[in-house]
Amino acid sequence: MSCRAINIYSIAFLLFSHSILLSVVIIGHRGASGYEPENTLRSFAKAIELGVDMIEFDVHVCASGELVVIHDDTVDATTNGSGLVAEKTLGELQSLDAGKGEHIPTLSEVLDLVHRRVKVDIELKGLGTAGLVAHLIDEYVQHKDWTYDDFFVTSFARDEIEQFCVVCPQVQTSHIIHSLEGNWHEVLDQITTKIFITSSEAITSEIVKYLHGRGMYVYVYTVNEYAELERMQQLSVDGVFSDFPDRVQVIFANT
Repeated sequence: MSCRAINIYSIAFLLFSHSILLSVVIIGHRGASGYEPENTLRSFAKAIELGVDMIEFDVHVCASGELVVIHDDTVDATTNGSGLVAEKTLGELQSLDAGKGEHIPTLSEVLDLVHRRVKVDIELKGLGTAGLVAHLIDEYVQHKDWTYDDFFVTSFARDEIEQFCVVCPQVQTSHIIHSLEGNWHEVLDQITTKIFITSSEAITSEIVKYLHGRGMYVYVYTVNEYAELERMQQLSVDGVFSDFPDRVQVIFANT
């Protein structure tokens, strides 16, 4: 192998090496959904290939009782089908094309693919997901060599997070808040979790400094454009959700 080839491989390794060396936690949003169909095994495999620290995905409960990984409460936006997820059985859901021939995976299928290579952020989307997710996490910890630290559970629905914390307090959680208006200090002072998640549109340097002063970490979604990634770097956020996780590596490698 020539020296030039070795140098090319060295550069590639540095660019895509695990982001633990960087100043930010890189979270693949619905996998690597800028490259592959969102919330599919193909997308999650791509995110892992790109060196993320964590993959984020959404769960609902289908009509036959399984936890399935899909963002919306309908299949219309991401498959060739239509209708409510909650009204379809697993067989009906997995007969649909979720893009490039992929199917809607179950939560178990995703965890088996990941196999502890990265952490997972399970976002509770559908009603009644908290207890089922907690039960499955316990099963993977007790029987499949996972640890509670391998999981991160989040939701916009405060009730789901509160229910989850009652039955599975060992797992780190965060209630996602899309925007902060008015007296945001009062909102932030009510947060008891170690990690705060909000949108890139809502985050400011003042909020980051305030939360860091309370010993909290700040994760921001969904940041895809280089200019916005540079702003996140300047704000010193601690975690970034992105459809293009390799872009986060490029920007934060320059920290």
